[in-house]
Amino acid sequence: MNLHLENWKNYVTHLECSKTGNRYPHSEVIGLSDDNAPILVKYDLASISKELTKEDLKLRGENLWRYSELLPVKNHENVVSLGENFTPLIPTPNLGKGELFVKDEGRLPTGSFKARGLCMAISMAKELNIKRVAIPTNGNAGAAMAAYAKRAGMSSYVFCPDDTPEINIREIAMQGAHTWSVNGLITDCGKIVREGVEEMNWFDVSTLKEPYRIEGKKTMGLELADQMNWKLPDVIIYPTGGGTGLIGMVKAFNELEEMGWIDSKRPRMVAVQSTGCAPIVKAYDEGNEAAEFWENAETMAAGIRVPAAVGDFLILKGIRETNGFASAVTDESIISARQIVAEKEGLLLCPEGAATYAAYLQEIQSGRISEKESVVLFNCATGLKYPMPKVNNFIDCKSKIDYSSLRA
Repeated sequence: MNLHLENWKNYVTHLECSKTGNRYPHSEVIGLSDDNAPILVKYDLASISKELTKEDLKLRGENLWRYSELLPVKNHENVVSLGENFTPLIPTPNLGKGELFVKDEGRLPTGSFKARGLCMAISMAKELNIKRVAIPTNGNAGAAMAAYAKRAGMSSYVFCPDDTPEINIREIAMQGAHTWSVNGLITDCGKIVREGVEEMNWFDVSTLKEPYRIEGKKTMGLELADQMNWKLPDVIIYPTGGGTGLIGMVKAFNELEEMGWIDSKRPRMVAVQSTGCAPIVKAYDEGNEAAEFWENAETMAAGIRVPAAVGDFLILKGIRETNGFASAVTDESIISARQIVAEKEGLLLCPEGAATYAAYLQEIQSGRISEKESVVLFNCATGLKYPMPKVNNFIDCKSKIDYSSLRA
């Protein structure tokens, strides 16, 4: 992979509490701030804008590390990579009358967008000399962490709700992580990780409990702007559990504007959740700045079954600052949307990705999205990891075949 090593330069100035603005040094291991809030990485954007041009990017490989000036890794030797190439932005003319695209993140290593955040978190863990990492997961984050930790020579511990898809649990274990099923939700798994920090001496890489997964997920926004020739779509529909990607993309767009690479126009950010677990939707609808814990969370889209998000206030802020909104869809509509996209466009979405198309259809009907708007749906993982309808058609090749019966 082309990492343009000859031009590698770090522009991080400091770390900053997302609530208070209190500053922390970039060179120290840190989780949440002293105010128990997520920490954000800050850069010398003025210097970057003077020393880096869009034309410079065109000479680099189409991969996540293309944007190294806007990433936290100081020494390129600490980059832990499994080949994070661009993911395609696919037009879907058969899904709607408007300009509709799918950004298919299932093409990344380990088959999901979690590779973006975890490759960055593990690279920084390597840079900070961390040897052991732990994470709670509904599946894909654990798989990504296991893969990158193994690549970096670290030991990893992964805790999954016991109804996590079996293929995800086996994938995590096969990639060398110490893997455990837990009789609870992801919040219960998170408690195990949090309470084990001192005794187990592991670093907690839970969503937004360290500063660097946001920086990896931020590259979705950088890459999207790059692919669209620095003209952003009208609407981005994003499946939202912990919300790192939505927060990261808003951060990316703000940084690009400060550098003078894009104007002040923003996509309206639409956070999609399931009606069975919709704390962000409820908080948005009620005008609250933070979300309440969602009791008895249940949905077949495991990746958005997050009853409480550490960065809830950042998700809601990002939605409101971009004049977006939050939308809840039923599991039935998710299943239907997944089938429609597969049949009409040949794209096999994960359930969480299908939720974005279900929301698109729902909000076209409600009028909150117009068919005249350009819309990007984020498919966050390959659909190959998830159950599909059983096929019952059978042919007895030893008998005469009635070909007329094969016609659709």
